[in-house]
Amino acid sequence: MKVKNLIYALLIICIGGFITYRIVSNKKKNEDSKKFGDKDKPTAVTGIVVKTATFDNNLSLSGSIEANEQVEIHSEVSGIVEGIYFNEGSYVNKGQVLFKVNDIELKAQLRQAQTKESLTAENQRRAKLLLQKEAISQEEFDVANADHASAQAQSQLIKAQIAKTSVKAPFSGKIGLRSISPGTYITPTILVAKLVNTGKLKITFSIPEKYAAQVKTGSSIDFNVSGSDKTYTAKIYAIEPEVAVATRTLQIRAIADNHDGKLFPGTFADVKLPLNIIKDAIVVPTEAIVPIQDGKKVYIANMGKAKEVKVDATTRTDASILILSGLKAGDTLITSGVMSLKDESPIKVKVK
Repeated sequence: MKVKNLIYALLIICIGGFITYRIVSNKKKNEDSKKFGDKDKPTAVTGIVVKTATFDNNLSLSGSIEANEQVEIHSEVSGIVEGIYFNEGSYVNKGQVLFKVNDIELKAQLRQAQTKESLTAENQRRAKLLLQKEAISQEEFDVANADHASAQAQSQLIKAQIAKTSVKAPFSGKIGLRSISPGTYITPTILVAKLVNTGKLKITFSIPEKYAAQVKTGSSIDFNVSGSDKTYTAKIYAIEPEVAVATRTLQIRAIADNHDGKLFPGTFADVKLPLNIIKDAIVVPTEAIVPIQDGKKVYIANMGKAKEVKVDATTRTDASILILSGLKAGDTLITSGVMSLKDESPIKVKVK
């Protein structure tokens, strides 16, 4: 009886061990199969078929707006300000008197100089008559002549100083805030106000040297300013004759009309510079580009697998980038999930 029970116990242990072995073995096989299946399972991605198109190549740049003409108004002579003849922030015309410095002292000096000039003129006249009669030498006549010329020059100098006491606008434009008042003692170092011609404005910007050959004077550009939805147009009129060595850029200047007065000097401009129109260009979405250490790459679909392709990319916009080499028309470009792909990864492409 004991032997029979022992046999039953051994049978039960053997059967239990076999069942446990099968369960563990099957579980391991399932895990291995799952891993192997995940490895071969294709990644679902989206893509587009690359096509060629005409590309209007526009370069986006930052520029600064400057006044067409701008000058600081100073007095050339020192003295008491007698009168101010402009309103702050108003428009003034070329030649308009802006302010006047008291010239009483200069006028007194002019009368004195004119009296001396009259005296020397009379001395010169007499010396000439005496010279004709050989009553004086040529040297004495030359001295009288020089005295008269010196007196004339002194009178002219004082007249010029008197003229400078009336400060006039050198060009038409808008004058800013003044820093003087009637009665102020002014010197040439004191800034009175700034005069700005805002009827036309200059837009200055720089482009990378590789685009230098594509820019010409007379070309038009579009630009926008902060706080306005309006697009303005300017015309390039000057190009710097050399590339800046430090930045490898070329400075360009354009001019724009400002009839509505909505543009202000000193503000920034977002410039759109049209370059050469490229026919049969390949333009792809920016999300398809993967930056790498020595450039950029993309992935294309090739026989159910992702193929890594290095590309030469240049001008870009917010949504697309121009490809110069590496892609051709007809390639299926992968546009989603590119950051997780590797070369030869299995993929399932949904073409948009």
